[in-house]
Amino acid sequence: MGKVYPCLEADLSKLIHNVKEIVSICNKNNIKVTAVTKVFCAYRPIVESILQGGVSELADSRILNLKKMEDLNCKKTLLRIPMVSECYEVVRYSDMSLNSEIDTIKKLSMAAVELNKVHDILLMVDIGDLREGVLVEDAIDTVRQIITLDNINLVGLGTNVTCYGGLIPDTENLGKLIRLKHDIKNIFNLDLSIISGGNSSSLYMVINDTIPKEVNNLRIGESIVLGVETAYGELIPNCYKDAFILKSEIIELKYKPSVPNGNIGLNSFGEKPQFEDKGIRKRAIVALGKQDVRMEGLKPLDENISIFGASSDHLILDVTDSKEDLKIGDIVEFKLSYGTLLSAMTSPYIEKSYKNEEVYNYI
Repeated sequence: MGKVYPCLEADLSKLIHNVKEIVSICNKNNIKVTAVTKVFCAYRPIVESILQGGVSELADSRILNLKKMEDLNCKKTLLRIPMVSECYEVVRYSDMSLNSEIDTIKKLSMAAVELNKVHDILLMVDIGDLREGVLVEDAIDTVRQIITLDNINLVGLGTNVTCYGGLIPDTENLGKLIRLKHDIKNIFNLDLSIISGGNSSSLYMVINDTIPKEVNNLRIGESIVLGVETAYGELIPNCYKDAFILKSEIIELKYKPSVPNGNIGLNSFGEKPQFEDKGIRKRAIVALGKQDVRMEGLKPLDENISIFGASSDHLILDVTDSKEDLKIGDIVEFKLSYGTLLSAMTSPYIEKSYKNEEVYNYI
């Protein structure tokens, strides 16, 4: 049996390379990298390749993915603030969790006592992005309650930026974490060991050496898989942007007008499409649609191919200017944005495959 399409191919050697480069950049600033596995659903070959790249801590937002990594000998963190209903599993499958609600932390304490484990807590602080986190002015009172709980170990402060509000991390907003750390030391004589200064959007500060010196952890996902920092979308030096490639097969190839003939109504998604009249064009349809993957963020590797549009099952391409002699059954390759990669990885209709599997050993 031949290869199944559409197919998402992960180049493991490029992923290992990206991890090594990012770990090296961060190590120069005494920053430890926690590798985020959620975008690739903790698929084992990718997880093991990332560990081979030099990280020793993994993080995911879903218990299901943490379960897949239960046997791995490394620290594991739950990224998404826990649901009360999953506190027992949080303690069982993760060593640390990110938290902002004292009622949830109390439930984690009860679960930790029952499981006879000590569970680490990273208190998330909202420094302006308005996603998860206690407000800076409420943090001291929250800490006062956390440190009274059994089997709960408050190890540090964390924050999240850019994911919701698009807030760019800088010395001023990250400085709020640093000042809060010192306040906690002065009030409670508690020296927090971790200051987690965000995600891939904070890497630009590491690269240009402006990140506050007391930030000693970053939770990195997108930069590993796509080779870019996410504050400005710039390529990280010496990293690959094409570690993941989506491939799909041509199922129709015909010359057709670029504008439908007749009155235009709503398409199958309730939208009224707009068309640019480019005359007769060579159009290829590949077996890939909106039910398979998020279309926004797909970009053909062949720069002479452009996307006309898509339905639930078909992606329509303009291949008129391609230098390739394309035929039925040929494969078209695409680069992906983070959101598109996420949808491709979670899609049951996209086959997953791995290139350079010989570069890692199963743990």
